[in-house]
Amino acid sequence: MKDRILELLKNVHEAKEPIQINDMLGLKTAEEYRELCDSLEELVNEFLIYKTKKDKYILLKNCPGIKIGKLSVNKKGFGFLLLDKEDDLYIASENFNGAIDDDVVLCEAFTAGVRKEGKVLRIIKRELDNLVGEVYFDNEVPYIKLDDSNKNITIELVGDKTKDIVEGHKVLVKTVKQINTKKYLAEVVKVIGHKNDPGTDILSIAYKHGIYEDFGEEVEAELEKIPNEVNPKELPGRKDLTNMTIFTIDGDDTKDIDDAISLEILDNGNYELGVHIADVSNYVKENTALGDAAYNRGTSSYLADTVIPMLPHKLSNGICSLNEGVIRLTMSCVMEIDQKGKVVKYDIFPSYIKSNKKMTYAKVNDIIVRNIVDPSYEPFVDTLNKMNELHKILRKEKISRGYIDFEIDEAKIVQDENGKAIDVKRREREEGEMLIEDFMIAANETVANHIYQMDLPFIYRVHEDPKPEKVEEFMNLVKILGYKLNGISSGFTPKTMQKILEQLKGKKEFEILSSLLLRSMRKAEYSRDNVGHFGLSSKAYTHFTSPIRRYPDLEVHRLLKRYLIENDMSMTTIQTLENSLVEVATHSSERERAAVDAEREVLDMKMAEYMEGHIGEEFDGVISTITNFGFFVALPNLIEGLVHVQTLKGDYYSYIPELLSMIGKSTKKTYRLGDKVRVKCISASKENSMIDFELVTKPLEKGEKEDGDKEQES
Repeated sequence: MKDRILELLKNVHEAKEPIQINDMLGLKTAEEYRELCDSLEELVNEFLIYKTKKDKYILLKNCPGIKIGKLSVNKKGFGFLLLDKEDDLYIASENFNGAIDDDVVLCEAFTAGVRKEGKVLRIIKRELDNLVGEVYFDNEVPYIKLDDSNKNITIELVGDKTKDIVEGHKVLVKTVKQINTKKYLAEVVKVIGHKNDPGTDILSIAYKHGIYEDFGEEVEAELEKIPNEVNPKELPGRKDLTNMTIFTIDGDDTKDIDDAISLEILDNGNYELGVHIADVSNYVKENTALGDAAYNRGTSSYLADTVIPMLPHKLSNGICSLNEGVIRLTMSCVMEIDQKGKVVKYDIFPSYIKSNKKMTYAKVNDIIVRNIVDPSYEPFVDTLNKMNELHKILRKEKISRGYIDFEIDEAKIVQDENGKAIDVKRREREEGEMLIEDFMIAANETVANHIYQMDLPFIYRVHEDPKPEKVEEFMNLVKILGYKLNGISSGFTPKTMQKILEQLKGKKEFEILSSLLLRSMRKAEYSRDNVGHFGLSSKAYTHFTSPIRRYPDLEVHRLLKRYLIENDMSMTTIQTLENSLVEVATHSSERERAAVDAEREVLDMKMAEYMEGHIGEEFDGVISTITNFGFFVALPNLIEGLVHVQTLKGDYYSYIPELLSMIGKSTKKTYRLGDKVRVKCISASKENSMIDFELVTKPLEKGEKEDGDKEQES
């Protein structure tokens, strides 16, 4: 009956009463009518059919005003309904209808003024996984205050482990009983540590996102069978590259080294670039505890100076890491590249190497940027300079085809021995970092193109074209700021993005606009289907170069071995992979998002912790975001704080969205995006990850205008 109903309503776009559906189906008996009504209710509960307030029924997908998605609640109280294929829907707090952060909800969309909004009609699913909070007692009864303040529920702790906890402990819990929509009973899964213990703050955020440092007994048991050094019996069948000049380039503190490089100049003048990647798949097998752990984690997480690896340290820092002076198993992608940056020939094969040198970006940059040579690097100077030549050729080729460099800086947290943030800096990105980036992109593209041409199931790193309306919104924002962009067509291509960025360079708002343009684009993700990579302007792209820290890379290595070494391209294998790789891609994208969210949350928390020690101090910054409640000011080290509208003195200020400005009612004093301002830190809270500034007015030099009153550039 349900299938008949769904088929009938497929092309019906007006809600129908049960008796109308009964007649359309040609049902004749009272028994059939009862079965119809029961089936309709079941389909409502399965969220395939929507039941209106007048007890009429329509297919949910034929009801454009009804949406299903996950509710994401902002710290400021409002939220958004996260939707896959369309823009997120704003939901005011009064329209939550009892829903909390991360609930999957059924919403009704409506128009309020010029903005589309939503109202929660029903909570479909409430996921209370990875709940982390701080223990407190009320009348000797233990509770936790959730770290996620957007989840407005009460959690009472029960069970044997409550006798081991004290006030101030941070704990991971699981709910065992719902008392009502606002109260739950929960058991302690793990005591993370006391809130004042070093590292507990970062681990609390990691646990909240399902990122755990313990691998479990089964994995530990399997690790005992893995050697600390490469077994000579593993070498036959692999190409011996131990006599080649091969080295690694990484950050000063890197211990999980999964890529090494080599370069030779061929007789025809072309470059032979070797990218040699740790063969993690030799040790991390499918259907093992170790393989399952790697899959579940999906990625290593880099949270300030804390690393929670995808693989245990015995592998990530040991047998899999391409450490200096020891034999390691690798998968090599060796490419012949001409003077125009085109790969004209390549080979992908299993190998083994012995790295000649563990280099650092700092020392390499000294050589290729400043011509300062550390004595221990002397034998490699010529090779490094040749590599720098090739990197510039590759970058020029990428840019010529449409590669987009948003030039977005990242912040780096510096902590003391107790894990307290003592400084926030911009991460350095010089030629050495870009050199490795370009070499890895070349290898990833070469591997992806090879398998794509073979038309075999694979894992691609994809980046879909941006939605035209999102780019149009950005273009309108640029117009509001008073800038005119020339030669920008309506068809948005990577070349279009290049033109936009090129014309905005030199403007005072460039960093902000570059970031906003990036945000207007879709997020890159993993997929079984190749749709290309917009940001790289690449027809086929994958992740092959970091199997120690990314599961998709490990899966790519397994596929390469299966296809190229084992020659297993049977229909059974292909059909199995067609299905399984969809799940691998989806799960890997989810775990990547969790790691990115955790990293961002740790960054915000540590920035606030750092600013707790600088309350009352003054800083120069620029207005990076303007809202109806104030504007955010970004400091040179990328810390952002809010200047609340209520702290603006001397006038009543209003947000004028069509001008992207905050304007005084009487004085007409204006604060715009990109304006330089001086601020004082008036409060900072590590607990809430919030930083508040207020404007500092300073005496003006003769003839000088205030920053907020500057004329717009044209």
